[in-house]
Amino acid sequence: MKTKKLFHRWSVLFVIIVFIPGCTVFGIRYVEEPDYHVEKTDGPFELRHYPEYLIAETEVRSNYDDASSIAFSRLFDYISGKNKSDSKIQMTAPVLQDTSGDEIQMTAPVLQTSQGERWMMAFVLPAEYTLETAPRPTDPLVQLRRVPAEQVASLRYTGRLSEESIQTHSERLQDWLAANNYPSRSDARSAGYDPPWTLWFLRRNEIHISIE
Repeated sequence: MKTKKLFHRWSVLFVIIVFIPGCTVFGIRYVEEPDYHVEKTDGPFELRHYPEYLIAETEVRSNYDDASSIAFSRLFDYISGKNKSDSKIQMTAPVLQDTSGDEIQMTAPVLQTSQGERWMMAFVLPAEYTLETAPRPTDPLVQLRRVPAEQVASLRYTGRLSEESIQTHSERLQDWLAANNYPSRSDARSAGYDPPWTLWFLRRNEIHISIE
């Protein structure tokens, strides 16, 4: 069983290395990110306004490591072509390829949130897509969802995106919101912008909390 899990994780890592050259060991990124407007900056903390955007998300009930691996594989399959499309998607670089459907450009960040053993992971889809035009997942465990325009508080940090670091920085952001009298309206979620082989001190990790 352990051997099977290890093989699965290395398979995912190999796929990322081969097909996502836009994310490098030096933290140089060429992939699309959601647009936002910074309304306030306080050191590593920011208040941002995000316009509406579209995500593909999936839920896994497991521990952090297993849930991350399973969810990423599921979403990666979707953008690699495990979908049904009614329209042709223009090819851009980098593009993830498969033969079962249309390819979708990889974007950043990858979003995660949890409630106990329930982990949700989401890929933000390129801005060209709407709920009506995005390729439909063939996997029923992958869902498309429109995220309405919202105000978001963020905390940026470097290092490994582990369960412990997510918890520590979530508490920091919650404390900052309380100290500045900003009421939250969501749980904390992590936003990872780099693959695991990026040098730790160059990684861009964030915690996001939606606010009133």
